[in-house]
Amino acid sequence: MLDEVGVEPTCRRLMTVPDAGPLTALAFRATIDQPDRFRKSRDVGAHLDLIPRRYQSGETDLQGRISRCGDELARTALYEAAHSLLIRSTKWSALRAWRMNVAERRGMARARVAVARKLAVILHRMWADGHGADASRVTTGVQVPA
Repeated sequence: MLDEVGVEPTCRRLMTVPDAGPLTALAFRATIDQPDRFRKSRDVGAHLDLIPRRYQSGETDLQGRISRCGDELARTALYEAAHSLLIRSTKWSALRAWRMNVAERRGMARARVAVARKLAVILHRMWADGHGADASRVTTGVQVPA
């Protein structure tokens, strides 16, 4: 598997994201296959079912859990990468600051799913644009210290 990832330029580019290893890059590459299928990068999160289920009727608007209908391998790989970023990572990045904010507000379990969705969006945008990751420039709405 490592030989396949080492030869594939897309997978090598995807592995430049913090805590996205060879399994995550290969699973994401195999699942998405063609990045131009999605008009917006945030649609990838819905494709992998990393967004909450909604129930709306009249004035009722409830958010539920993820329904787990998307590709299981890619969703699990992204979830594990998000878990690694939440627990093991000590290096500062804008993504890490954002996830700590989410974890304080909503709890660790929801923060893992939110970071997994954010990783999917970042990976898709990198693949579609053809750029590598710069950990200090990951777009999360958090100001990066100079």
